Amino acid sequence: MSADARNKTRTLWLVGALHAFTHVYHVALLPLYLLIQRDFGFNSVGQATALVTVMMLAYFLPSYPLGVLADRMSRKKLLGYGLAINGLGFVALSFSPNYPCALASVMLAGIGGSFFHPAATAMVARLFPVGTGKALGLIGVGASIGFFAGPLFSGWRAASLEAARGAAAWREPVLELGLIGILAAGLFAWLAEEEKPASATESHATAKVKMFPTATLWLWFLAAAFLFSLRDFAGASMGTLSSLFLQKAHGYDTKLAGVALSVLFVASIVSNPLFGHLSDSGRKRWTAFVTTAAALLITVFPHLPGRWLVPCLAAYGFFFMSNYPMVEAELMQSVPDAVRGRVFGLFITVGGLVGNLSHWIAGAQVKRMGDTALTVSSYQPLYGGLAVLALVSLTGLACLHSIRKREHLNTHERNANSR
Repeated sequence: MSADARNKTRTLWLVGALHAFTHVYHVALLPLYLLIQRDFGFNSVGQATALVTVMMLAYFLPSYPLGVLADRMSRKKLLGYGLAINGLGFVALSFSPNYPCALASVMLAGIGGSFFHPAATAMVARLFPVGTGKALGLIGVGASIGFFAGPLFSGWRAASLEAARGAAAWREPVLELGLIGILAAGLFAWLAEEEKPASATESHATAKVKMFPTATLWLWFLAAAFLFSLRDFAGASMGTLSSLFLQKAHGYDTKLAGVALSVLFVASIVSNPLFGHLSDSGRKRWTAFVTTAAALLITVFPHLPGRWLVPCLAAYGFFFMSNYPMVEAELMQSVPDAVRGRVFGLFITVGGLVGNLSHWIAGAQVKRMGDTALTVSSYQPLYGGLAVLALVSLTGLACLHSIRKREHLNTHERNANSR
């Protein structure tokens, strides 16, 4: 293996490690909702689930300006600073004396997390122009580990401390995860290689390239971002709604809920690189397959007996999580390299603002159930609706296909006109 290939591989695994931390913070609070509700004295669990909604809104809102930065400056610095800020937000959350402070803390954590995807996705797509799906699938392993470890650790740690600390037991795992993230940011800054800085000419040329040269391309892009936000809504809802469903309707405690939610993500350690690799020879076909399989599993989940719930979550996660690197690869290969950071930043901003309202909405829906939240059948219509949203999101593939086709035509036309 050449030195260049070794450097690319090393960079890929380091970015994957940061990916893990980014998503640990997204899901660490899921099994802690009821403890947080008791500790702050909330009237409903909706105020606890709203913490995740606020964090994710803060995560998605800055994505476009960070995408601009990712096209113009050191991605290593963006990635390292982002993780440090993310961890600092969790440290602040663990010491929050009241709800306003908790909201400010999760906003800080969300802003830190927003540094990752625009910089990392554009970097990997540029490093691996061939086999982009496989490369993004491999860094997706980091996300899988993060999604798995976050609720597993926080649920187990809080449950082990609950007898001594009562409802405040949620604070220790949040503090510990924050400190570990800050340490990891320092290690990344030490071990990762600095990118070659762009010349003034290259930076100026990049800044002049339009994201999309025509109104038609903009419409296709915004349609794709909205449609895939329905997928994001369904996926985020599966975490929050299932946490409440398992604890209220099936009597899971915090520890068991954390284990169950971790299982949802662990199988994607295999499926992300597997389907990412397969998709390099048929992106749309494999994306449609895994999303349809996931929608079927969402539908049957609340109808299953208790012993099948965790295996169903594992199977759902195996299929659903693998669609992310495939869609990201399709998006990155639909636009020129010079605009990938901006395109991905705006893509997840649009998708995230819609998709991650799910945590608050899921909590509000469970509150509306009242006493019927203790019965399994009350959740079946909600899960059925999530399955429909996942299927509808597949129409976003047609939008990306149109962008890719028209971008290539425009490129050919510009090249012909320049001759």
